[in-house]
Amino acid sequence: MDVVSGLLAALFWGGTDFLVGLNARAVGVRRAVYFGQALGFLIMCTLLLCYPAFISKSFSAPWPVWLLGVLASVFTVSGALALSKAFALGKASIVAPLVTSYGVFTTLLSWASGEQISMTQLLLIALCVLGVVLSSITAGDDSTAKTHNREAIAYVLGAALLYGSSFWMQGRFTLPALGPVTMLWLGYLVGLTVLLPMILRMKDALKLPPARAGATLVAASLLNLGGFSAFSYGAMIGSISVVTVISTLSGGIAAVLGFLFFKERLSAIQVCGVGLVLIGAVALHVYG
Repeated sequence: MDVVSGLLAALFWGGTDFLVGLNARAVGVRRAVYFGQALGFLIMCTLLLCYPAFISKSFSAPWPVWLLGVLASVFTVSGALALSKAFALGKASIVAPLVTSYGVFTTLLSWASGEQISMTQLLLIALCVLGVVLSSITAGDDSTAKTHNREAIAYVLGAALLYGSSFWMQGRFTLPALGPVTMLWLGYLVGLTVLLPMILRMKDALKLPPARAGATLVAASLLNLGGFSAFSYGAMIGSISVVTVISTLSGGIAAVLGFLFFKERLSAIQVCGVGLVLIGAVALHVYG
């Protein structure tokens, strides 16, 4: 069942990554993330009202754990903003696989906090770095496309750093005490709190988007929730390593969708770079 859950998570998150770029270009980066957070928060509040035991058990957690949960949530929403910007600027076929390199940063943080890191893991980190360098080579594009792709790579690496830091913090400190449902609810709450002041400074920021953009915003939010649910279910009943490794395929799925719908083509060097990042990220999860 962990294999099925991992595949479902990869499909859901791959679809989410693909839609993120569409939403960012349609309504703006901040508005796209805000509407996604708002819908997710409403869904989680409804779930907690129906099943209050999820959050009541979390009240016994010490307050430092809640503070770390808030900090992890700030990292997550910041990563979502950076990732949306990357998809708005660059090709989904480059951005989506590169964000899976968050495993590199999670591994490095684990090593910095005292965990042993093997030579194999160091080599895999170097492989990911090499892949990032190769994927940034855009010799066949015009100057504007080159600039946008380089900016997109900078944003997606920032997103990977933020996501990797958040996942490390959640896995080590908050998820065992708060549980996945409460942590996700807290993440959406913090995301809305961080984004609301930014949104209110924008003209017509809270105006409902057009029907087509609204549909893709809702779809992205539901797919993201579906991916997290599948991941959490698989991790609870099966092997978290298996679920994590298979869910990393989301980057490849988003890249394929970008090719099918936007006809995004990569050079041979870029294909090698993206492939190295995916191989390195999956292998890091296996050996992590």
